[in-house]
Amino acid sequence: MAEAVIDAKYLKGPMPVLRAARALRALDAGEKLRVLATDPGTVADFRDFCRDNGHALISWSEAKGVFSFTIRRGEGAKT
Repeated sequence: MAEAVIDAKYLKGPMPVLRAARALRALDAGEKLRVLATDPGTVADFRDFCRDNGHALISWSEAKGVFSFTIRRGEGAKT
């Protein structure tokens, strides 16, 4: 099963999370999504989004100003 990837670099505010939410709706439970972003605020945004919507934030990292988030769609996820 291939991992879906969204490039949300240089987007501000809620846009990376909104794009991830749309992509997660198209995935089956248990499938993974990777999101690339440059806004430092996305760290808290994705943590809160996953907690509030039943997804798992498997990992996140930062290299040279680019944040990478790996999210697994939850079984009974709201999104």
